Amino acid sequence: MNNKVYWTINKTKELFNKPLLELIFLAQNIHRKNFKPNKIQISTLLSIKTGACPEDCKYCPQSSRYKTGIEKERLIKINKILEAANKAKKNGSTRFCMGAAWKNPKDKDMPYLKNIVEKVKNMGLETCMTLGSLNKNQAKILYKAGLDYYNHNIDTSPEYYKKIITTRSYKERLDTIKNVRNVGIKVCSGGIIGLGEGIKDRMILLMQLANMKIPPESVPINMLVKISGTPLEKNKDIDPFDFIKIVAIARVMMPNSYIRLSAGRENMNEQTQAMCFMAGANSIFYGCKLLTTPNPKEDKDLKLLNKLGIEIESKNIKENNIQNKFDIKKAKFYDASVN
Repeated sequence: MNNKVYWTINKTKELFNKPLLELIFLAQNIHRKNFKPNKIQISTLLSIKTGACPEDCKYCPQSSRYKTGIEKERLIKINKILEAANKAKKNGSTRFCMGAAWKNPKDKDMPYLKNIVEKVKNMGLETCMTLGSLNKNQAKILYKAGLDYYNHNIDTSPEYYKKIITTRSYKERLDTIKNVRNVGIKVCSGGIIGLGEGIKDRMILLMQLANMKIPPESVPINMLVKISGTPLEKNKDIDPFDFIKIVAIARVMMPNSYIRLSAGRENMNEQTQAMCFMAGANSIFYGCKLLTTPNPKEDKDLKLLNKLGIEIESKNIKENNIQNKFDIKKAKFYDASVN
């Protein structure tokens, strides 16, 4: 971590301008220096509270502002969560992620969430939650319960973000990341490609993540899933090579992070996924759904991994060894006003 690079717009632009195959070669070499090349980390994601979210994220089918056919569901009972966690573990997942469609949890929810984390953790799984914004005290409660990771994506650049979400500021997202990092929870944060953003927005997204004092241990790279009823349902499809390039650049800029193929993988063919793995992706979500969007079934994933000779990682030794101290005063975030 002492040799950490601070990424400027010019340094980042150099990566974006590299020929794709040269970039993949560079990314693969960096990947092999930091990770076992034929291992992949598997996570399973469960929606523990679905729909009726007050946010206006233009890509999200769970927003109460759009008619997408998503059925509202209250916080599900803990026995159902534990059943899903047990199934995930049997299928090879090492991390169980739980998401609730909230702007933020209420203090009255915290004892229940604490109980969930403790029970899933006792099953021998790493735990991750995504619950919206967290204050310092809520983060502390989850840390004491044993929460390993908190997912809070920043989605895109600060400038383009304003066109996608108006109900939560970009600063609020960064504040939540600081709150969870400061208490000792590892960070899972990435973005979405295909929101209508430009190349510079993609550059700044990766700069925001890479220039954190400690970059996120897990970086989900999502391809927009166009959901009927959302404002982005008719967005232009992303060229697979453009997506592969983002994965490769993320690997170069964040050599110690797990780069995860997340939403949109159901729409990727085997060749695209294989090139993403070659470009440095080494984590996937596993199972039939990512909250409310489709995901390849387990048997389909296993067939692909077997074809490629990729083995499921049984324990995240790499992540557990990453120093997790965070000094908020020294934290660096890219200033979008700087050219």
